[in-house]
Amino acid sequence: MKFSLFAHMERISPKDDQRRLYDEFVQLCEIADEAGFHAVWTGEHHGMNFTIAPNPFINLVDLANKTKNVRLGTGTVIAPFWHPIRLAGEAAMTDLITDGRLELGIARGAYSFEYERMMPGMDAWEAGQRMREQVPAIKKLWAGDYAHNGEFWQFPETTSAPQPVQVDGPPIWIAARDPNSHEFAVANGCNVQVTPLWNGDPEIESLMSKFNDACVKFPDEPRPSIMLLLHTYVASDAEDAKQAAVELNRFYNYFGAWFMNQRKIRQGLIEPLSDEDIAAHPFYSPEAIQRDLAIGTAEELIVRLKNYEAMGYDEYSFWIDSSMPFERKKKSLERFISDVMPAFQ
Repeated sequence: MKFSLFAHMERISPKDDQRRLYDEFVQLCEIADEAGFHAVWTGEHHGMNFTIAPNPFINLVDLANKTKNVRLGTGTVIAPFWHPIRLAGEAAMTDLITDGRLELGIARGAYSFEYERMMPGMDAWEAGQRMREQVPAIKKLWAGDYAHNGEFWQFPETTSAPQPVQVDGPPIWIAARDPNSHEFAVANGCNVQVTPLWNGDPEIESLMSKFNDACVKFPDEPRPSIMLLLHTYVASDAEDAKQAAVELNRFYNYFGAWFMNQRKIRQGLIEPLSDEDIAAHPFYSPEAIQRDLAIGTAEELIVRLKNYEAMGYDEYSFWIDSSMPFERKKKSLERFISDVMPAFQ
């Protein structure tokens, strides 16, 4: 099983200096590269200090000049916010500049906050349909001389300019949860990225089952890769693990609040949650978070990750976003490198 890092700039206070946050993001990616991680991933979000990433291609081009070997992935671009010609061209240019290191992750998006601002009136169903129309078009634009007459986009014969360095273009990954998304990915020769969020091992097993069912349904298609994205914290001891669970519980309370899109937003920051708000959440709790995320000592994480490897996951992505202080993120990543990764070599 390969390992990758998933990270964003996280701004949780107006006092946080944005330049410092970006430098810390880069430092984590450099550590992953030096340690032999397979890839680093960063996504696309708009107007949200919670995850600052308006164009992941810019970040990846910068990382290409600061890393040596690591693959550089969009995790993920939001399909409906891109015209197919623009996405094909910008991805190909990124592939060219990074000397063929790009992995292109694509999703329909998740936050209604972003839909309202970027594509008013669009819902998740339409966003998914746009993604399904867009992905085959991108591949054909990379091949060249392709005209498109779809439901959402129409354009005359066009070739991506530039064209990618990688033969047939960068690998495409689809963020999948429901069976239809898994089937779409497999049928279209795309890899699959899944995240169980806070739902734990039953969801991780279910997602793998959906992927395996999709592979059975399309036996003539080569089995693609599947990546598991999961919040991870390697603790120094049991008390450190409990502290991480408290911190990640707070993170998920904010994640849920952004997703519900009901609290006031000022200067890109959500209205703060009180300790009482967090304690009253109907299903997030430090105990549940510690049970269902990859939080624990190195020995405990090795056992957990070996189980995911045995399920068939090809790549495990260390989701480091947590709103923790940078030094705590860094120490956890360093313990993962020194104490967990050797068990998989």
